[in-house]
Amino acid sequence: MSYAPEGQQYQPPYRPEGQNPQQPYGDQYGRRQYGQQSNEPHGGQQPYGQPQQPYGQEPYEPQEPYGQEPEYEPRRKSRVRRWVIAGVSVLALAGIAAGVMYHFEIPPFTDKGAAVSFGKPPAGDGKKKDAAPQPASSKMLMPTGPDAKFSNTMTLPDGTHVAVTTLEGKKSGFKGKVWVWAPKEYNDPKFAKSGFPVMIALPGGAGYPSNYWMGTDLGLQSSISKWYAEGKSKPFILAMPVLNPAPDDKGIYWDGSDIPDQPKMGTWLTEDVPDLMKANFRTVKSRDGWAFMGSSTGGFAGLKAVLKHPDKFKAVIASGPDIVPDSSLWKGHDKEKAENNPEILAKQLIDRKGPDVYLAFQVGDSENNKKTLPDVQKFIATFGNKGPVHTDLRVIKGGQHNAKTYVPNMGEGPIQFISKVMEGPVE
Repeated sequence: MSYAPEGQQYQPPYRPEGQNPQQPYGDQYGRRQYGQQSNEPHGGQQPYGQPQQPYGQEPYEPQEPYGQEPEYEPRRKSRVRRWVIAGVSVLALAGIAAGVMYHFEIPPFTDKGAAVSFGKPPAGDGKKKDAAPQPASSKMLMPTGPDAKFSNTMTLPDGTHVAVTTLEGKKSGFKGKVWVWAPKEYNDPKFAKSGFPVMIALPGGAGYPSNYWMGTDLGLQSSISKWYAEGKSKPFILAMPVLNPAPDDKGIYWDGSDIPDQPKMGTWLTEDVPDLMKANFRTVKSRDGWAFMGSSTGGFAGLKAVLKHPDKFKAVIASGPDIVPDSSLWKGHDKEKAENNPEILAKQLIDRKGPDVYLAFQVGDSENNKKTLPDVQKFIATFGNKGPVHTDLRVIKGGQHNAKTYVPNMGEGPIQFISKVMEGPVE
């Protein structure tokens, strides 16, 4: 085939409409060349200079004149080839466009940012239904309102959503993000009149401006669904708030506490975040449906919250936690620091003889802070299983100080330990 520049279609030799192709120079249309005999298969003599066909084979087929190519077949192949290239190019561009739109969260290729109502009409749609009065004996607390505006951050394979809202804490005065997730059972008609237990999950490290439990790479949400299906866990609703009011630059953090002259992060975690969950979900009235979990600094904050507010929270899973407050922001505030010390709080709870709390610890034996395991063991030896303080410890062989170590091991003991004493779903 003769060369045609890319983007141009092959053109056959020019021929005015209705005329036949031009014959080679010196030949007349319809006449054989000098000395050429009939092309009949039997007895015909081949033109001079052309090979004689062996006996029994088909006669020699004349070739196109020099410099010319077949008129129709190459054109058809060229068109097919161009259609294939065009189709592949369109599909490739469409795939790239879809990927870009998904990455930048542009509908309809993603449902990120869509309103999530968790079994209720989306906030602000004006639809209000009169609910039947709740029996006084009910253990379930209906959503109290007002409705928060939740937007979807990701959709899990089972169709559940991790959503986020910005909460302006009325009691703490702190404004920050809270991510929430409800298991698929929450929207199951079987549980339409049931209140679900809530677990407030706290991260380690900065815990700002996000909470790493809200991602799916650590598998917390899917693990809870799996553990519930296996009969190990309650079907917890998760609340995943930011832990600190700002980055922990220069090692500054707030110990999940109300440090004088600082944002009231203790009130944020133990008052405002639970109020958000009560306002938007069917929950459990009593403390039997409320727990914390956390790793590192988040483990300390959850441990301290349960010991400081045993009337509101019943249990905690504390992974690789600090045992005493150690923020540099406590300097000059010894009294307030003591009021947020788990060792002092545990002793006070024992002296008061209740209420009962359940503290599930898990620590890796390869933690980067070599004091973590001995400190937890000392706390358990001093206060564990004395009066109302019930403790459990899982030492993770080869475990390190990270969430990827802690999540799988929660299902090997800690989640059962607290789930046995908690309630939900309840009516």
